Amino acid sequence: MSSAAGVVTSDSAPFEAMVSDFPAPVPELAVASRSLILDVFPRAVEVVWAQQRTAGYGTGPRKMTDQFCWLAPYPKHVVFGFYYGTELPDPEGLLEGTGRLMRHVKIRRPEDLERAGLHDLVTIASTHRVPPPKG
Repeated sequence: MSSAAGVVTSDSAPFEAMVSDFPAPVPELAVASRSLILDVFPRAVEVVWAQQRTAGYGTGPRKMTDQFCWLAPYPKHVVFGFYYGTELPDPEGLLEGTGRLMRHVKIRRPEDLERAGLHDLVTIASTHRVPPPKG
């Protein structure tokens, strides 16, 4: 299912194209990170910004008002970012960063996606400052 604005909920092709030219294991880590988000929030609206090499997830296309997290591939890891990370409980101490609101977790290997607390961060973030899904 997809829309003309590049917003997709089940078509992985735009996302996979965005991560395809990164060295292994980054594409696999990015796809697995995307799967975690969609497992927690199956109706997530995904917006892939190919030029920026980021993808955002939420209930609409606007970054700071409709979305709760983003993914950004880098040559050696994937950044699993949270728009309001400073406001999320993080008892496992996973979140990194120094920005006023945003925080992230670096995903360097498949085991990083199994770290205690990451699933909880996604679950809590999906309801924090995010409007309910439309329709």
